Amino acid sequence: QVQLVESGGGLVQAGGSLRLSCVVSGSTFGAVAVGWFRQAPGKEREFVGAISGSGVNTLYADSVKGRFTLSKDNAKNTVFLQMNSLRPEDTALYSCAGRQSTNNLWRADTSYFYWGPGTQVTVSS
Repeated sequence: QVQLVESGGGLVQAGGSLRLSCVVSGSTFGAVAVGWFRQAPGKEREFVGAISGSGVNTLYADSVKGRFTLSKDNAKNTVFLQMNSLRPEDTALYSCAGRQSTNNLWRADTSYFYWGPGTQVTVSS
């Protein structure tokens, strides 16, 4: 059973930065694709980005491309989501999700089988 736990959320002013972490356990880290999603109150869950188990492939939503960056630390079994130039519209509960795969990526939340509890990001104007 793959388990994921997020951390790093908080309150930041517009234009600021945050780095979210997603620790993955229960499976070979290099064989788990990780996607990040966010959900604001009253809105549907939205794809943010994904990184393949190998770390070679990444995918981003158009709304965050150029501002957010995904990376992996294999020694810590951790995926990082670096978020720069944050905007009030980035405010949401951010969750990471996993699926066992080495090189594939998915945008749909229904494609991921394992989910973390989420971490809140609030961007003030």
